[in-house]
Parts: sequence; C-alpha cells; structure tokens
Amino acid sequence: MMVLTLFLTFAKIGLFTFGGGYAMIPLIQKEIIEAHAWLTMKEFVDIIAVAEMTPGPVAVNSATFVGYKLAGVPGAAAATGGVILPSFVIIVAFATLFLRYKDAPAVKAVFKGLRPAVTALIAAAAISLVRASFVDIAGPIIAVAVLVGMLRFDLHPILAIVLAAVVGVVLY
Repeated sequence: MMVLTLFLTFAKIGLFTFGGGYAMIPLIQKEIIEAHAWLTMKEFVDIIAVAEMTPGPVAVNSATFVGYKLAGVPGAAAATGGVILPSFVIIVAFATLFLRYKDAPAVKAVFKGLRPAVTALIAAAAISLVRASFVDIAGPIIAVAVLVGMLRFDLHPILAIVLAAVVGVVLY
C-alpha cells in the first residue's frame, strides 16, 4: 500500500509542477511533510542537501531518497517512477506540439506568463530551505562565504560543497 501511495503522491508532484526540480521542492515539502507527515522538516532539508550533492535532478533524487527511506528499494522505484512518468509523457506530447506551434503568439504569451511563476516557485523553495537551514550563526556565515566564493572568486560548485562539508565537520 505504501508503494502505491508513494507512486501516486510523486506522480501528482510530477504532474502539477512546472519549472524543474527546484520548482518541485515546495510541493514535495507540502506532500511529504504536511499532507502525509512522512518526514520532519529537518529530515527534508537533509534529503534536499543530499539530493543536491548527488548526480541527477533534485526532484528525482529527492523522490528516490524519500521512497527508499519509507519503503526500501520498491519505495524508491515507485517514487522515482511516479515523479518521472508524468514529465516524460508531458514532454513527449509538448515537444511534438511545440515544434509545430512555437511561433504562435498565444504560445509566446504563455511562456511570458510562466517565467515569473516559475521564478516565484524557486524563490519560495529557497526561502523555505534558508529558514530550515540556518539553525545557528554558523549557517548564514557558511552560506555567505560560499555565495561570495562562487560569485566573486568563481569557486566551482563541487569545491564549494566539499569546503562547506569540511567546515561542517570541523564546527559540528
């Protein structure tokens, strides 16, 4: 029963979220923390952090980790399949239609309306993660250091993750 629930929950997330993995984070959070109470906010933030560090899309990685935590390998397969299937079906249908109608004014207008909405979804996810991640003064300091390192000194994201992990081990 849990495997089917995982599949259906993540299929709903995959079906109703546009804008990629980061835009899915608020809906994943709402479903797994609020609707089903499968994880705590701390566990959710940890899963997002691990999903960020591992290869692949954050939504797929998150689904896999949540599914595995709740129901082992069958749960991981169900959650991952659920989050991927709607996107796969939609993208095949959309690509076919888009290639045919991409220059239509209505299609261009739809994309102009979707861009700000997707930006807002990503911002909401970022704010939610910031609130849960900054539990002490070290969190914001690490975040600012990584941001400055990446923007000012062109620090590679992998190196930023490794350095932040080392600082975390030293401090915590």
